[in-house]
Amino acid sequence: MSVATPAERARNPWLTATAWRNLFRDRPIIPLTGLLLVLVLVIQAVQPGIVGLPWAGVILRASVPLAILAGCQVLTMLTGGIDLSVGAVASMAGFVTATFVNSPGGWVLGVAVALSAAALAGLVTGVGVGVFRVHPLIMTLGMSFVVLGLANVWQLQTVQTGAGVPDPLRWIGSGQSLGIVPNSLLVFVPLAVLILLGLRRTGYGRLLFAIGDNPVAARLSGARAWQVLIVLYVVSAVLAAIAGLIVSGLSNTASVSLVDSSVLPSVAAAVIGGTSIMGGRGGFGGAIVGALILTVLTALLTVVGLPEPSRQILFGAIIVAVAAAYTRVTAES
Repeated sequence: MSVATPAERARNPWLTATAWRNLFRDRPIIPLTGLLLVLVLVIQAVQPGIVGLPWAGVILRASVPLAILAGCQVLTMLTGGIDLSVGAVASMAGFVTATFVNSPGGWVLGVAVALSAAALAGLVTGVGVGVFRVHPLIMTLGMSFVVLGLANVWQLQTVQTGAGVPDPLRWIGSGQSLGIVPNSLLVFVPLAVLILLGLRRTGYGRLLFAIGDNPVAARLSGARAWQVLIVLYVVSAVLAAIAGLIVSGLSNTASVSLVDSSVLPSVAAAVIGGTSIMGGRGGFGGAIVGALILTVLTALLTVVGLPEPSRQILFGAIIVAVAAAYTRVTAES
């Protein structure tokens, strides 16, 4: 019976630091799933008996809109950008829909108007980033103020009593089938499939990776980056609007600043999920797990009793730590 030499043991892929770095870089969903399970065990230890199917349903229901917003960040980060307007666009969508509840067209017209307004905001953002070369951080931040201002103007023009979140949105956002399965999965699952397949199986998805990885090479290969970016920010804005509708139904509230607090967690979910803030690397699957991790972490902090400011500090620290670790890993690879 032969004994492995030190050189052979060193070649074992599970015994080298490089292999572990590559695992965190190329397969982040594996260690993230482990981290998620650890958090679930911790919250079960802190409050025994809390973890169960009803609790899992609540966590899934709360994580759906965050995962959609994280999808917006993943798509934009792949090109080296970021979308800070998702909170304003999402809030606007929920609020505008609520103002149409008592109108002749009803909530259906409200959803159509909200999605159209979101697409228009995304179009303007895409033109600014893709055509006029405004930095995505500045463009999306400015667009968030524009959308917020227009939503406030709309609020002043459509002051009415008795309007509220329509019943179908409440059913989707906060309802559960069989008392466990969130109804919002009816919206999220098709969106997730489209994003996952779109990124890996379509030419447009490959263009997003190419532009973020090497924009010069992508341009020399014939890719028209400005067209890709315009479509990108339109898609991101529409996804944000859909997330806003779900949040409105989940909270049974409609306001012009309802989803503003989810901007930072959406960035954190994308970064935790392995999407590089430098562009060219990442995926939506990791962001979904990242959204679940943050939702479970929020539940844990609630059980412990930490206030909202402490959660925001924690989210910021997570982004800094994970981004620094990811940069180190990719540099050493």
